[in-house]
Amino acid sequence: MLRIKDVDASVKFYTENFGFTLLRKSDFPQWKFSLVFLAVLPEGTSWPDPTSDESLDELWKFKGVTLELTHNHGTENQTDFKVNNGNEEPHRGFGHIAVMTKNLEADCIALEENGVKFRKRPHEGMMKTLAFCLDPDGYWIEIISRAQ
Repeated sequence: MLRIKDVDASVKFYTENFGFTLLRKSDFPQWKFSLVFLAVLPEGTSWPDPTSDESLDELWKFKGVTLELTHNHGTENQTDFKVNNGNEEPHRGFGHIAVMTKNLEADCIALEENGVKFRKRPHEGMMKTLAFCLDPDGYWIEIISRAQ
């Protein structure tokens, strides 16, 4: 689970840049938070409306990996709100999530052209088969070159 500031910005980031699909969005106004579940679906797979009862049923049966985002209501209006991304002192320890790609160089160029910020590009450092970019809240995403 990643804590996020802005649901719309995060959903847009993961769907447009990494091909995730919004599986489910559940709002809990009585507790002032929302949960969002995303996944990369196999090609040709369709998914019901993410706010429908059917999407909740399908989520519980889903056999793939999901990314859960938690939004605490009101943080989107706090100019000083910042998540603990687990990669900065004094709170190191979380690390990152990872995604795989068939064409690391081309995909990193496309991400950069789309305004995505990077911590490490493929040509930087000794490891040429991976990169690290940042999501809207500063979480690190490792992008790994996958065997063809």
